[in-house]
Amino acid sequence: MTRQHLSLLTPLALLGLLTVLADLSHGSAGDEEDYYMQDLLTREHYNQVQELEKHVASTPDRHDHPNQKPAKKVPKGKADSSRKADKTTADAKSVKTSNKKAENKKSSPKASNSISEGEGQYNSIKKECPPMGLETLKIDDFQLHASTTKRYGLGAHRGRLNIQAGLYEDDLYDGAWCAGRDDPLQWFEVDARRLTKFTGVITQGRSSLWSSDWVTSYKVMVSNDSHTWITLKNGSEDLIFSANREKEIPVQNIFPAPVVARYIRVNPRSWFKIGSICMRVEILGCPLPDPHNYYHRRNEVITTDDLDFRHHSYKEMRQLMKVVNEMCPNITRIYNIGKSQSGLKLYAIEISDNPGEHELGEPEFRYTAGSHGNEVLGRELLLLLMQFMCLEYLSGNQRVRHLVEETRIHLLPSVNPDGYEKAFEVGSELSGWSLGRWSNDGIDIHHNFPDLNSILWEAEAKKWIPRKLYNHHVPIPEWYQSTNASVAVETRALIAWMEKIPFVLGGNLQGGELVVTFPYDKTRSQGVTREPTPTPDDHVFRWLAFSYASTHRLMTDANRRACHTEDFAKEDGTINGASWHTAAGSMNDFSFLHTNCFELSMYVGCDKFPHESELPEEWENNRESLLVFMEQVHRGIKGVVRDLQGRGIANAIISVEGIGHDIRTAADGDYWRLLNPGEYRVTARAEGYSLTSRKCEVGYEMGATRCDFTIMRTNLSRIKEIMEKFNKQPIKLPIRQLQVRRSRARRLGT
Repeated sequence: MTRQHLSLLTPLALLGLLTVLADLSHGSAGDEEDYYMQDLLTREHYNQVQELEKHVASTPDRHDHPNQKPAKKVPKGKADSSRKADKTTADAKSVKTSNKKAENKKSSPKASNSISEGEGQYNSIKKECPPMGLETLKIDDFQLHASTTKRYGLGAHRGRLNIQAGLYEDDLYDGAWCAGRDDPLQWFEVDARRLTKFTGVITQGRSSLWSSDWVTSYKVMVSNDSHTWITLKNGSEDLIFSANREKEIPVQNIFPAPVVARYIRVNPRSWFKIGSICMRVEILGCPLPDPHNYYHRRNEVITTDDLDFRHHSYKEMRQLMKVVNEMCPNITRIYNIGKSQSGLKLYAIEISDNPGEHELGEPEFRYTAGSHGNEVLGRELLLLLMQFMCLEYLSGNQRVRHLVEETRIHLLPSVNPDGYEKAFEVGSELSGWSLGRWSNDGIDIHHNFPDLNSILWEAEAKKWIPRKLYNHHVPIPEWYQSTNASVAVETRALIAWMEKIPFVLGGNLQGGELVVTFPYDKTRSQGVTREPTPTPDDHVFRWLAFSYASTHRLMTDANRRACHTEDFAKEDGTINGASWHTAAGSMNDFSFLHTNCFELSMYVGCDKFPHESELPEEWENNRESLLVFMEQVHRGIKGVVRDLQGRGIANAIISVEGIGHDIRTAADGDYWRLLNPGEYRVTARAEGYSLTSRKCEVGYEMGATRCDFTIMRTNLSRIKEIMEKFNKQPIKLPIRQLQVRRSRARRLGT
């Protein structure tokens, strides 16, 4: 077919022919055949595809501009086209913002891996495709190749966007692909394993504390057989894309026209003058439809939940929470715990059969997310969770109904909305590793709590426990509460919230890894950066961590690739926080030492800010884990501590023999003590009351064992109470009472 013939075809016919040509290459390969060798086009077919792509790119439509520049470098503020689209207001009748928006998302290249016939699809062919998954590990190590490599730790498998390096320069887990030679013949290659419409490239320099290496310009080449390569052109000249000016901020380049191929190479042309050729890369691409591709079908994850899978601005988050509340008004309540540094309210939603009210014997649970504003996945997971629980409750899901009726659940999706807005404005691929992490005043909220570990350990060393200090509810030091202390307003709001509500179990969702961490987060030995530092409840914490990790789709998968430098799958996807890296003043340690709440951190994905198209799969990865962890609040023992008159006693201490950490009763005298299955001797005591002990047995079935206590006032406390009543004066009894007492004394004497 000649170019003259091609010019006579309509755009729709061209697109249809392109699809046919792609289909011709599929063959009839079976599942047992090597998927690595599938879909090889002949050179003739490949050249025809290239001609069609050039023709489509040169055909003007309403999205094209006659003076469009060949290599479009996208400004940071314009990064994600999904953020540039106007967001419709959420419909109070549905969790989805609108049916029209849902349809648009399904047909958009950002949310679909297929190109179907139709004018709308043709007009959207110039739109940007989502990331192929170098950062999220959907592209595995065997799909990455390079011309040369400086050493194994800097191999092609390390050339992933936002990958982090180890502490040392010669680490096996270094922070980029680095070429073995610094010359213009080097390249970094990605094998898509199927025909893919490539639309752009994102690059970073090397993650390193010691080196400054990045590429400043590059060419892009594509191929369908990895032997013959075609360079992207600007007319008759090779396209040169401007790249990085420093090593951390990602730079995105969108191709002037999409290109269809299986392989893509980035060929560095210039680099930092006192550095080396080192890159971290993400490729933007839409795989073409291929029902015969074994690899794609084997790894495809599809969700059946009809939820709002997109990133939400602060305003959209608030609107979505309102929609959920209006759909389920009888089981939800929206409230705020305070404000951020810029004045944004920290909204939470309560899910319970009696919202707004603490019920006697019902445990309180919390999920928080977004303490690091750029770790966005946790925020969206909690927004999805509240939608899911509302819809499933309405549909009669017995598991969800039991959770709602037996638990008071609190979801706080955005602890640091100021930081999130900074990352959201730039976009999912261009926010880098740290933009938006801190609060507006530069504070890491998650590690901004008072260091109570040092106070407790010093008291233990001086044998002050329990005479001068209890092994629980360690008080906050006065200096921390002063107005001059470097404490974020968000942290103060969290502390007030944690003190007000008697939480039993909590999880804070983090990002950038796949692991669950548990206290202590600070090493006990001074000057040691990592060492196991268990709490007295270490066995309980390990079970809680494993309950989340083991039900996550990827955390315990021994075959999965490590996100950055640590292979946590070897440890069943869990680790003691201090064994990973020491951190004083963490939310987890503070919660354990200052309140009754056992708090853990869930690092829910390698990518802190995944592309919108990844959210359905991430939801499937975490959905079961989120539910299972909530159910663990019902393990152990629970009960009420009362006096002889049946009144609940607040602030009574519950001790378990053999465990050096106590808890206290809530305002109504009820308590919950998380324990693993077994038989325990439990003691209840309160100031002015005699202590009482009993055996309590915890079974393996779900549901806490009831273990109530009735305690009596001590004689000493009664005397003190009487003396207080009479202002510590001698008690003047009526004359008649004195006469009766004297007569009794005489009779006893005789």
